[in-house]
Formats: sequence, C-alpha cells, structure tokens
Amino acid sequence: MRIVIALGGNALLKRGEPMTAEKQWENVRAAAMALAPLATENELMLSHGNGPQVGLLALQAACYTAVSPYPLDILDAQTEGMIGYMIEQELGNLLPESTPFATLLTMVEVDPGDPAFSDPAKFVGPGYQESEADMIAREKGWVFKKDGDSWRRVVPSPRPKRIFEIRPIQWLLEKGTVVICAGGGGIPVMFRPEKKRILTGVEAVIDKDLASALLAREIGADLFVMVTDVQGAYFDWGTPKARLIEETTPGELCKYEFPAGSMGPKVEAACQFVRKTGKRAAIGALGDIQAIVAGRSGTQVYPEGGHGYA
Repeated sequence: MRIVIALGGNALLKRGEPMTAEKQWENVRAAAMALAPLATENELMLSHGNGPQVGLLALQAACYTAVSPYPLDILDAQTEGMIGYMIEQELGNLLPESTPFATLLTMVEVDPGDPAFSDPAKFVGPGYQESEADMIAREKGWVFKKDGDSWRRVVPSPRPKRIFEIRPIQWLLEKGTVVICAGGGGIPVMFRPEKKRILTGVEAVIDKDLASALLAREIGADLFVMVTDVQGAYFDWGTPKARLIEETTPGELCKYEFPAGSMGPKVEAACQFVRKTGKRAAIGALGDIQAIVAGRSGTQVYPEGGHGYA
C-alpha cells in the first residue's frame, strides 16, 4: 500500500517543550519507532510541519542585525533539510541498511492573488504572553494571534497549486525509496507577473496538510494520514460535550466548522483527498499510527457510500 503520512509540527515538537535540538531528536526518534514497522510493509512517503522550527529560525535571524533577516521561503527550505535529515537518520537506524531514503526540497506554486496574503493565519514560532507579543509586534512589525493560552506569530498561508518536483518524487517511489518531501507545506514560490517563466520565493508558510493532500493525490496514494497531538477530529472540541469523530464522510464533515488554525485544514485536506480519489484519509495521534492505518483508530474519513455509508 502506498501511504502518505503528514507529521504535524506538534508531533515533532510538543506544545510547551523547549525548542532545543535535543528535544527535537527525542521526538523524531519516537516518531521513527512508530513509523518504522509501516515502512517495512508499505511504500511510505512522509511530510512534516515546520511551524515551531521556522518561527525559531526567523527569531534567530532577526537577532543578527548586520544583514537583513532571511525571508520565510529560505527558512522553509532550511527546515525541510533539517527535519528531513533527522527523520532519515532515525528511521535509518531502525530499518534494514539497504533501505534507501531521500529528502527533497520541494517547491510549491501559490497564487499571488490568494486572499491569505491579506489575512495572515498560520502560526509559527513559540508562544508568548500577551505583553511579550505586543512588544515584539512593535519592534518587528509581526502579526500575532491567540493560540490556546498564548500568543503566536501568524504569517500568510496561501493554498498550494502545484508541486514542481512531482516527477522525481515518483521516480524515487518506484525504486522503493522512503521519501520525505513537502516539509512545512513546501517552499512557496510564484511566477513573477511580468515574467511568466521566472519563479520567485514568497514570504509565507503553506499549510502542510493541504500540500500533503495535493501530494497524496498526485502520486496515487492509497491512504493519506495526518498525525497530530490529539486522537483525531472532535465535535464540540474544548467543551464538556467534546466527542471523537471515529468514522465519517466528507459530506458529513462539511456540516460542521473546525478551528481554522488547527483542525480546520486537516479536515479540509482529508475531504479533498477522499472526494478526488475515492480513497481513505485519517487523522490521529502518532502513538496510534498502526491502528490508524488499519482503520481502527483516529478519525477515519471514507468516500460517500463507502464502508457502510449511504
């Protein structure tokens, strides 16, 4: 079975944890232990979030004032290499020595007219108290929004239109390679309006779930899984009436609203994949990944009329 698994940024760096290399190694090691059994029996492709990591790099870059801070597209590329390296090493320590791995820097086209550029909503970096966030906003001109009990920087998150490296990704999969790509949603690029064949980077972070859904469709995945730090999607999340959605369809999910900054993109990505492919998508926790793939855990999204749905 060909499986695309999108690891959430919080699956690699949990909320409230220090953003140290040691802590990220620890979390990547745990992820590798959960994923390794799947890689021995399936064609496995991994993507990952980068919100905490790209935000940290932006803070570090802003501290060195001798040069202008690097733009977000370059920081996106840096996180793809960094996290891909960590995943490759930890999975390689667990899988047979003959297992090939490849991390691909992945450029993803976005539309310069995307409304996301006028309404930043993608969380990046660490959380702050409101007073700290206000001070940083004044100093750097960044935009902050509330995320749970803290305030975090938000940046534009345009929708992915096209993955430029889709052919080499296919070639690698055909050779049995475990491919890590579209990290952090990929590197956002667009064609310059005045020169249609000239690409340029964009100050943005693409939602990794929507980019991963596009990737899963284009490579013909049999299953698309989004791993996060909760058991799945919930009705009435954050209230005493919260209940896990165990099995559902895109038509059923569209009747409800989910938070735009967290579960909303996952639900949308799952619905897109299922509607356009007629195959299954799932959302759930890393520790349940084998049961999620087997269809026994998390939120399972089936095609309309499939798995007992009329």
